Amino acid sequence: MDESTLLSRLQFAFTLTYHYLFPQLTMGLALLLVILKTLYLHRRDERHNIAARFWARIFAVTFVAGVVTGIPMEFQFGTNWSRFSEATGSIIAQTLAMEGAFAFFLESAFLGVFLFGEHSFSPKMHWLSAVLVWVGTWASGGFIIATNAWMQHPVGYTRLPNGLFQLSNFWSVLFNPWIIPEYLHTMGGSVITASFVMAGVGAYYLLAGQRIDYGRMFITIGVVVGVIASICQLFPSGDLEGRQVTFNQPTKLAAMEGLFHTERGASIVILGQPDMRRQTLDNPIKIPQVLGLLTYRAWNATVQGLDAFPKSQWPDNVPLVYYSYHIMVGLGTFFVAITVIAAFLLWRRRLFSFRPMLWVLLLASPLPYISNTAGWLTAELGRQPWIVYGIMPTLKGSSNNVSSGNVLFTLIGFAGLYLILGLLYVILVVVEALKGPHIEAEPTSEMAEGLSAY
Repeated sequence: MDESTLLSRLQFAFTLTYHYLFPQLTMGLALLLVILKTLYLHRRDERHNIAARFWARIFAVTFVAGVVTGIPMEFQFGTNWSRFSEATGSIIAQTLAMEGAFAFFLESAFLGVFLFGEHSFSPKMHWLSAVLVWVGTWASGGFIIATNAWMQHPVGYTRLPNGLFQLSNFWSVLFNPWIIPEYLHTMGGSVITASFVMAGVGAYYLLAGQRIDYGRMFITIGVVVGVIASICQLFPSGDLEGRQVTFNQPTKLAAMEGLFHTERGASIVILGQPDMRRQTLDNPIKIPQVLGLLTYRAWNATVQGLDAFPKSQWPDNVPLVYYSYHIMVGLGTFFVAITVIAAFLLWRRRLFSFRPMLWVLLLASPLPYISNTAGWLTAELGRQPWIVYGIMPTLKGSSNNVSSGNVLFTLIGFAGLYLILGLLYVILVVVEALKGPHIEAEPTSEMAEGLSAY
């Protein structure tokens, strides 16, 4: 693979990874905002309303950062990946356009209503605006997933004599069987992120002896939602995702498990280090026959290793796929353990006073970001060497008239700009978290008249 294509891949990976730090929080927070507003309508406890306003401000800051970091990725389709865009534009443009025209519009419009319309609408209408923000946010993620799903499992297309892909069945693309497991797994990961962040902020308040009522509220919601999402992330969504990889992308499965040689009754690897030169795993810790059970539902099932395929079809960085996958699964298992223990302590009414567990919740709040990043690395690196799996190599999708120097220059520029943006974002969120939930004064009649006149 030429240097320009490698740098283009690195640039897209960097901008995408950085961008996804923000949507994974907003997609999860959108659901938690609905829960807070629902609790307010049910209990009429103003604290739930104040908490919703607090998290809405963090949502808004994160939403803006996500929009800013998402724009450069779209331009890269035309600058760094022009041949891919030309060949597949009639297909992926459909889902990307729907994401912008429908989902993003719905999300942004009703976010404005939710942030600034509380005093102008009834409580039920304000609750409805939160629901529509949630629907818009998750629909936006759905259309993006549909785009990625087509690249992972292309359907509904016709290959023209000139090599271009023509959309032949729109509904096949929109209801690609790859979408459901990937969508469930992605949304589950975002809910885990938001739950851990909310529980972490609540744990900080209790450890600091500040805003005790809100700290307890945040921990309760974060732990309850987090334990459900963490368990569902392993089963059914993780299981469904693994099964479709098994049957549709066997080279990715082999790389994920470090399975160099085809085995009957294959073991699942807990720990080990891939040795590409000898094509073995060093110091492996295995559970016999479990991989066959998880993939083909049979203890003695034969699982294909990398040796069953030409090396040209192997992922070009097997160790990174392997480590990314094991980081994702390891942290996912860790999340289940944390949330189950925390839920048990919550049920026993001991969580709020058990400081060691509060410290665990606080320190664990960044871990879902690592897990989600590792999951996307597994999905995208495991798809290589294909940009559209099985039919279009990555090398043939990059722009052939962009030099490696140009790509490197823009990559350095993105890194510098994103560093500044990241620092500003962290400062804003930390300041907001330290300020905490607080009662906001309703606009006076003079203020309302001034705004109307403006």
